[in-house]
Amino acid sequence: MTPSTLFARSGRFWNAVFRVFDMSIAQMMWSRRTAFMLLATGAPVAIAVLLRTIHELGMSSFRVNGMPVPGPIIFGGMIWLLYLRFTVPVLGAFYGTSLISDEVEDRTITYLFMRPVPRGAIIIGKYLAYLVCTALVVLPSVTAVYLLVAPVAGGSIGATFPQLLTDLGLLAVGLAVYGAVFALIGALVPRPLVAGLLLVFGWEQVALLVPGYLRRFTVAHYLQALVPHSMPQDDTITAIQSLFSEPPSALTSLTSLAVILGVALWLAARTVEKREYILDQ
Repeated sequence: MTPSTLFARSGRFWNAVFRVFDMSIAQMMWSRRTAFMLLATGAPVAIAVLLRTIHELGMSSFRVNGMPVPGPIIFGGMIWLLYLRFTVPVLGAFYGTSLISDEVEDRTITYLFMRPVPRGAIIIGKYLAYLVCTALVVLPSVTAVYLLVAPVAGGSIGATFPQLLTDLGLLAVGLAVYGAVFALIGALVPRPLVAGLLLVFGWEQVALLVPGYLRRFTVAHYLQALVPHSMPQDDTITAIQSLFSEPPSALTSLTSLAVILGVALWLAARTVEKREYILDQ
């Protein structure tokens, strides 16, 4: 196969990807899962509004050893607990697993496969639509939380703005990697949402607590290594963490996440290309 043939085939593939993306983005924004996404991203904003209101009313704020906790520290904890540990993986599960399974359940996958586009391009295009859709909701939510919480208890917006940019990039990476993993699950198993939630709240939680190498087979392990400023800084937690292996470096984490994303998307596309989807009567 000549380079010109490869280039032409690649061009047709990506043209098909963007056609599917254009078709899917509006459908995804108005899907039945959008209400859940708005709830998942709106809850942290509501909490931030409450915290800011309490602060403006002069009521007591969070204190550690009698000292008020600055807003950027509170923001880091919210990123850690509300977004990285819940919102990002759950949105990845709800949207990623539905990229193909919804088409099967709605009995519309036959019409997609009848289109003159490679099957693999269908799931890649829908994955890109998922990524844009979730990023357009999650990242503004994080920015709103930051603007509300950062000034609390003497915190400074300007001084901690680079932290916000780091967190936005990290959450985008998390959405991308989790979405790819769950897209693969959605292409492989008949009840992908159940499998996805078991992975998030079962496998990953257990693997992170068990000493040894199991944690290296989780997405959360590498994401957590990139946010040391957002991890709870408590003596007990620090002592527990010291019992386990050292966290990977930023380069190792980013490389591992890139490999997971690439392999998961490639396998998902290959699965859709090869698998025969049988519709229930």
